[in-house]
Amino acid sequence: MAKQKQDEAGDGQKVTFEEALEQLERIVERIESGEVSLEESIEKYARGIELIKQCRSILEEAERKIQVLAETEAGELTPSGELSEPDDEQDA
Repeated sequence: MAKQKQDEAGDGQKVTFEEALEQLERIVERIESGEVSLEESIEKYARGIELIKQCRSILEEAERKIQVLAETEAGELTPSGELSEPDDEQDA
């Protein structure tokens, strides 16, 4: 239980995607249950926003990694080149 409170407190630690989702679920359950005060709900909401940002960052990094994978003729996935952002200047 002490670990749960520490995790939800938002001490700035990075967590894995799965840990962040678990924490978000606990936060939502506690807020929806009405067992926390308004002030605590606001604190938990702020922690939830931090966790959502971390999840988005993790997902964006995973997407970048997927973008550089290319399937070989043998069907294996291998790194292939650099990531490139769409460049509007190329069309000019």
